[in-house]
Formats: sequence, structure tokens, C-alpha cells
Amino acid sequence: MTWFMVAVVVVVAAAGLLRWRRPAWYWLTFGVALATVRVLVRYVSVMDACGLTVPPSRWRLALARVANRPVPESRVPRILRLRPTRTGLVLRIKLRPGQDAFDVSAATDRLRHSFGMYGVTSREVRSGVVEMRMTGYDVLKQVQMPAKTDQAPMRVPVALREDGSVHYRDYRAVPHGLTLGATESGKSVYQRNLVAGLAPMDVALVGIDCKQGVELFPLARRFSALADNPDTALELLEALVSHMEEVYQLIRAEQRISVAVPDAEIAADIWDLPDDIRPVPVVVLVDEVAELALFASKEEEKRRDRIITALVRLAQLGRAAGIYLEICGQRFGSELGKGITMLRAQLTGRTAHRVNDETSANMAFGDISPDAVLAAIQIPAETRGLAIAGDSTGGWHRIRAPHTSLRQAVNICNKYADHTPDAPALAPFRPAVATLPSARVPLSKTAPATA
Repeated sequence: MTWFMVAVVVVVAAAGLLRWRRPAWYWLTFGVALATVRVLVRYVSVMDACGLTVPPSRWRLALARVANRPVPESRVPRILRLRPTRTGLVLRIKLRPGQDAFDVSAATDRLRHSFGMYGVTSREVRSGVVEMRMTGYDVLKQVQMPAKTDQAPMRVPVALREDGSVHYRDYRAVPHGLTLGATESGKSVYQRNLVAGLAPMDVALVGIDCKQGVELFPLARRFSALADNPDTALELLEALVSHMEEVYQLIRAEQRISVAVPDAEIAADIWDLPDDIRPVPVVVLVDEVAELALFASKEEEKRRDRIITALVRLAQLGRAAGIYLEICGQRFGSELGKGITMLRAQLTGRTAHRVNDETSANMAFGDISPDAVLAAIQIPAETRGLAIAGDSTGGWHRIRAPHTSLRQAVNICNKYADHTPDAPALAPFRPAVATLPSARVPLSKTAPATA
């Protein structure tokens, strides 16, 4: 009995230590089993307490009355599946007639408390079926991306969501995106993760960094074109517009619209073209859009209008030509001049890190989701990298990108430097990079010559 008590104390102490120092390990060893038992045992009483039950049907009441039996109890949603994950549990339930997915969504905070989980989110899978994702610990406190993620063209895993799932930047589904964030909010780390994820892919990276290139030029070996001032940025954007027009001419020539051609083979964008003639897709990263929109003289105003016009044209027409925009900045409002709101309307994907005022959050989510605005202004200053990601459908998620240092991003770009495509339209803007220094170090110094 003494040895048994010692073993119990050791196991409890180990569980407590893991929960404190390594919550992910604790969840995989102890937490997942305890949480599964807790959810199954408490399920009926919790659903009843949260008002997620329906009264018995009339035929059941009539049958009980005829058979002189007790009145049947209220029915709870039926459990279809309970699946453990590396961060929590996934509970899929079948709603009873008369219930709505909004009822479950409104009760998620009470379900979190009743089941003893860290967080609970819900979504409707199909009519009458709701999936609840429960997290067992704070997955955004120390972000650990899973070893295996879904692989697809132009789909980059960049962050982790608060429900434990991976947040992807899918350019084919959401062609253009806007990323806002104050200084020291983690916006640059998010951008590094994006570049690091795109580096192994067959894609041309184009960077515009008007802060003299301090953010993007260290990654120059993987970029097909870079601009570090507004004048070069204007030339680069107009070259991209000309490239876009040439790609459209190629698509037009390869459409082959005739009665004998199946509908699936008619080309409408570059992804419908054969692999041997398909142009390489282009991702344009603008580090600070305000530097392109501000002006102090008439000449700079003319340059600014041409830059914004080129960006708007790329945002409106670039998707089919395989040109995708990733616009970053601290603010993105009408005070930047005409054409800015038109450009923002084309940026479907929205990501907002910590902002300094509510107006900045409204610039990102005010036209799509008021709840996302409230969540964005509540991001604390000490949690760098935490952000709100949403799109034009109104849905949003709290995400956090894993910390990637500039050295790590540089190493990844250097590793995949041979993946940089040769785009003739971007050749004049290809960054000139020196060869990597040799790792060989001389063992001794040559003595200076003496007279």
C-alpha cells in the first residue's frame, strides 16, 4: 500500500509539473483522457443546464399516458462523434427538431466552464449538425505548429487558431489580403512566416519596402523583384500591369472555345492552362502602404496617383493572371487619399494585429464584422503576434503566428534560392545579391613585408 501511495503521489506531481511547464505534453498524456470522461459523464446535465434540450414530442407523451408511464424527459442533442486532437476535443452533435446552431454558439462560454475546457467554439457543418472544437489549454501562449499540414498550391500555413486548427493563407480562395498592425505588434513576424511558407513553392515573390529595404532586402535571394523607394515601386508596379496584360493575351490565345472542347478545358485563368505554358504566379508584398500614398509636392502627388492606380488595377484584374497582393501597413484609411477605399474593397482577406485606436480596427473589419473590431481592440500589448483574421463573409478567428526570427527567414530564403523563377518582366528589378562568403577561415595571418 505504501508503494502504491508513493506511485500515486509521483504521478500526480508529474501531471502537475507538466500542466505548469508543458501544457501540450500534459494534454497528450493525462488531459485528453480526463476531458473525454468529463464530457461524456456531464453531457446530459450540462446540455440541460445550458438550455440545449427540447421537450418530448407529442406522440411520446401520448404513449406514456396510454401506458401509464412517467412523463419522458427532455431530449438532448445526439452525439455523433467525439474525437481527440493534439490540442483538445472535437465534438459533433446532431440537433433536435426546433434547435438552431445559434443556440449552441450562444452557449459556448457556459459549455467551456461546465466541461472544464480552456475554450469552446462551434460551427455548423451542415443542416442540423454542429461541430464544437474544445481546446484543453492556451494554444496561442506558445505556438507550436503541427509537423504535418495540408499541402496545396498557393496555400501557406502561417499561424495557429485559438481552436487549435491551422490558419492557412490560401491565395486561390482569397487572392488579395490586408494586414494591419501597430509598431511592435508582430506584423513583421507574420510577414516572415508568409515569405518562409512561399519560399519552397514555384512562385515569384515581389517586394516593395520603402523603409530602405530593412524588412525585405535580407530575404532578397528568394525575391524576383524588390523596390526600396517609391520611384522604383512605381516602375515595378507598372511592369506588373504590363505583365498582367501579356498573361491575359496568352489565356485568350489558349481558350480554344469550340463545340468539340469540353467545358472543363476552357481556360479562364492561368490555372486552366497546361503546365508547360502556365506563367508563374506572382505574390506582391507591400511592407508599408502609407509610404506609397503620402506626398509632399505636386510631383510626388502625380507619382502617388499612378502607384495607387496600378495597385487598384492589379487588385481588380490580377487574380486570373496569377498576381496576388499582400498589403501591410499601420493604418489604411481614406486619409491616405483617393483610391485607397477602392483598393481596400478589393482586399478580401483581413488580418489585424494590435492597433492603437478603434478607428484602425474599423478600417480592417468595420465593413464586414463588428465583433471582429471589438476583438481587435482588446489584444493586449504584451502578446505580440496575436491577431484577428477575417474575410468578407463576416467570419473571423483569433490567430497567432509562431515566432520566426529574421535569421531563420533568411536561412529559408537562402535554402530555396534556386526556386526563384526567371521572369523577363521582372528582370530589371531583380535584386543584386553578392555570393555567399566562403566558410573557410585562414589558419594563420601573413606576416607583413619588412624592408
